[in-house]
Amino acid sequence: MSSDTYHIPVLLNTSIENLNIKPNGVYVDLTFGGGGHSKAILERLNEHGKLFAFDQDADALQNILHDKRFTLIPHNFRFVKNYLKLNGIKEVDGILGDLGVSSHQFDSAERGFSIRFDSTLDMRMNQKSDLTAKKIVNEYSEEKLRVVFKNYGEISNNRKVAALICEQRKEKEINTTSELKEAIKSCYPKFEEHKFLAKLFQALRIEVNQEMETLKECLNDCVTILKSGGRLVVISYHSLEDRLVKNLMKSGNTEGIEERDIIYGSTKKIFKVLSSKPILPSEKEIQKNTRARSAKLRVAEKI
Repeated sequence: MSSDTYHIPVLLNTSIENLNIKPNGVYVDLTFGGGGHSKAILERLNEHGKLFAFDQDADALQNILHDKRFTLIPHNFRFVKNYLKLNGIKEVDGILGDLGVSSHQFDSAERGFSIRFDSTLDMRMNQKSDLTAKKIVNEYSEEKLRVVFKNYGEISNNRKVAALICEQRKEKEINTTSELKEAIKSCYPKFEEHKFLAKLFQALRIEVNQEMETLKECLNDCVTILKSGGRLVVISYHSLEDRLVKNLMKSGNTEGIEERDIIYGSTKKIFKVLSSKPILPSEKEIQKNTRARSAKLRVAEKI
């Protein structure tokens, strides 16, 4: 499988340009996937440059790049600081993250990420994890389900959705994406079935993979491992991710709490934000890759 078949990298040229790559620098690709961004970074490094990439999905290992300057770490990027330290790296010149789900994961019917296929409710990015969408749907309390749908899917009728799921599973366990869709079909807003289901599946996926907690840990580590003058470039695909990235770049933490200098009273700045507004894909790119339509790229340089 070619890397472009596995995943079409979003905002490829724009993200690489904004990394401001030094030929002999050390860089991190937080989300290796098909390796598209990693290949582009390596093209700009000389023989002394280094690139470390992360991906917890075993399927991504088939795309490994055979280059002595490249190291693929098969783990979740929430451990970026620890695994870089194990490789003798304390600071880096730039970090790139293309968040969300890869084209390959969406297109693999058996993974359960897409509303297009009838498959087992899985949605694990790390196939070794014990928590699946099936387990959440059948074992979470009604209140816990409601909170997941509200917080991670921003679903307005979250109470009704949770109640219907709990009612259905009393009769029969909900095992597949089709069974889930059937159980909650009375909740679909008129003419917005696809949008509603996309939000529902997003909420389950985020909970299965603990995406918000993971991203918070990773972003906070990025603050400490970036060198002064180093660039952080992040592509997000929904408002929850984008808010964390925006907060970090603005305040130096994912909560968005700006610290003030005790003596002078001025706000302490960790980053210089280089994208006052998020950079969006062009219409041409969206036509080529429809999954790019929700992408937002933000760039900051550590002071």
